[in-house]
Amino acid sequence: MFLDGLLLAVLAISVYTDLKSRKIYNKLIYPVLILGFIFHLIQGGWEGLAFSIAGFFMGAFILIIPFFLGGIGAGDVKLLALVGALKGWVFVIYTGIYMSLIGGVIALFLILFGKGMIQKLFIYLVGLRNKQNMPYVFNQQKTYPYGVAIAGGAILTLFLEGRVVVW
Repeated sequence: MFLDGLLLAVLAISVYTDLKSRKIYNKLIYPVLILGFIFHLIQGGWEGLAFSIAGFFMGAFILIIPFFLGGIGAGDVKLLALVGALKGWVFVIYTGIYMSLIGGVIALFLILFGKGMIQKLFIYLVGLRNKQNMPYVFNQQKTYPYGVAIAGGAILTLFLEGRVVVW
């Protein structure tokens, strides 16, 4: 229960800072990460620490390729690794699945309802209908704070486990 509350607090702060400044701060992540390792060591001994470390590496592994390709920031990788360190590798796999789905919905929403996108789509479809060679209108380089998707995935995983109660 303690780790659930700690995780929710970290996610809330991370979403706020990611939306405000597009950063997830190390001064939030690292102390909580150390606290999570210590908590698991005290609660479960070396097995508990191994559980936490395995979750940490699984969380980092999920986002490491998008990070190296430049599609995601280091703060997002560290946040998902922290989720794994606090809750374990199975939890972070489910979080990764839900995070991807939520992130895809956010990206689709931004593509469809981004500035001027409806007009560009209409022009493109009219051009296709008239068999005109139209420029590709979806070539946009938009980014968004992925910490929102990570938080959504973790909260959804908690909710589906029955750990988050909605009033």
